[in-house]
Amino acid sequence: MSGIARKWKLSTMIKLDRPLAVIDIESTGINPRQDRIIDLAIIKVHPDGKRETFTFRFHPEMAIPPESTAIHHITDADVANCPSFREKAPEVITVLNGCDLAGFGAARFDIPLLAEECARAGFDFNADAVRVLDAQRIFHKKEPRDLTAAVAFYCGDLHLGAHGAEADALAALNVLDAQFRKYPDLPQTMEELNTYCNPPRNPTWADRNGRLKWVNGELVINFGAQYIGQKLRDLAQNNTKFLKWILKSDFPSDTKRIVSDALEGRWPTPPAGPAGEDAAPAAVK
Repeated sequence: MSGIARKWKLSTMIKLDRPLAVIDIESTGINPRQDRIIDLAIIKVHPDGKRETFTFRFHPEMAIPPESTAIHHITDADVANCPSFREKAPEVITVLNGCDLAGFGAARFDIPLLAEECARAGFDFNADAVRVLDAQRIFHKKEPRDLTAAVAFYCGDLHLGAHGAEADALAALNVLDAQFRKYPDLPQTMEELNTYCNPPRNPTWADRNGRLKWVNGELVINFGAQYIGQKLRDLAQNNTKFLKWILKSDFPSDTKRIVSDALEGRWPTPPAGPAGEDAAPAAVK
C-alpha cells in the first residue's frame, strides 16, 4: 500500500457531520448469522480530517475452517490466546459510537456480521439506524469489480495486503478517496450517500430481511408455504412451537428479537404514517 496512504483527503470531499468509521472484517466464513469475527480493523476519520486506527483480533469460539484460513492466513493457533468478541464488545461499541460506517462490501457483510456479534454479546447494534457509505456499491454502479481491481483501477497500485483487515480497510478508504476524485457527481453529504449506497427497504417489513411484515397493523409471517400470511399474535397464542423453532434456527437477530418479544406479550408499534398500502397507522397494543 506504499504510495497510497498519503493521498487520502476524503474528509475534504464529503461533508462529514460526524466521524466516519471505515471497517473491515476477517471471519470464519461468509454467513453473517453463523460465522464469527476474527480480525476487525476500524479507521476512524473525523470531520476535521484527524484519523485514528483501531485493530482487534478475537478468538472466534469455534474452529476456523481451512478454506477461510486459506484466504486470510489466520489459523486456530494464531487466535488461541486472543479474547472473544464478547469480552471486547464494549470497547468496539465505544469506538463506533456516534459514527457513520463505511467499507468495501460493508453493507452486505461486515455490518450484518458486526450486528450479529453484538447481539450475541448482549449489545444492541441497530444497523438500520446507521448511515453507510459502501465503496463496493459505488464501484459496482460505476465499474463492477472487486477490491483488488478497485485499488488498481482507482489508485494505480497493487493491493499487496489483500485479506488483512487493516490493509483492506485502508484500501477501502483510499478507493473511496479516489472515487470522489473521479466522480464529481457523487453526493457529498452522508445522508445522500447513505441513500445512494443503500436503497430503502420495503416499508412494510418489520425486520431487515422481511421475514416479518406489517399487514393492516398486525405482524404476519412473510416466508415459507405453511405459515406465510399468518398473524404473529395468533401464533404466539396457538403455535408457540413454530415461533420457538424460529428462535433456535438460522434467522437474523432482529427477527428473533421480535418473535421473542411476541412470546412474552410485547408488541412493537406499526410504522408511523402510510408505510405501504397494507400498514395501518394505529399502534398495536
